[in-house]
Amino acid sequence: MTFHRKYALTLLLAVASLIAWPAMAEEEPEERGVTDYIAMEPAFVTHVGEPGNKVIYLKASVTLRASQETTRAAVEAHMPRLRHELVMLFGEQTDVDQLTTQQGQQALRGEAAQRINAALEEQKTGERITGVLFTEFVVQR
Repeated sequence: MTFHRKYALTLLLAVASLIAWPAMAEEEPEERGVTDYIAMEPAFVTHVGEPGNKVIYLKASVTLRASQETTRAAVEAHMPRLRHELVMLFGEQTDVDQLTTQQGQQALRGEAAQRINAALEEQKTGERITGVLFTEFVVQR
C-alpha cells in the first residue's frame, strides 16, 4: 500500500510539473531592450483648423520613444528634419474636433511616428523610433 501511495504521489507531482512547465516558461522575462525617451525641445506651437476661420492654436510637447541605444544619436543628428516633419503634420490638421478626442490624438501620434521613421529611413540611419508620446497637448480655441 505504501508503494502505491508513493507511486501515485510521484506520478501526481510529475503531471503537475508538466502542466506548470509551459506557464513557467511564459513567465520568464524575455531579454529586454533599452527604452530611451528623447524629448523634442522646445514644444511645438502652430495653428490648426480650416484656413480663413478663427485662428486655433495647438501646443504639443513631443517625446520620442526608442528601443536601441544608437537611436538617440541618429535622432539628434537629424532633429531639424524631424521637427520640420512634425510642424508640417501639425499644420495639416483641419479637424479640430477630431484633435480633441483620444482617437484623434492616437491617430496623430501614429502618423507622427510614421513620418519620423520615414525621414530616418530616407537619411539611411538604420534607426527607427518605437513611438511618439505627447507629454503636453493643448488645443486653444
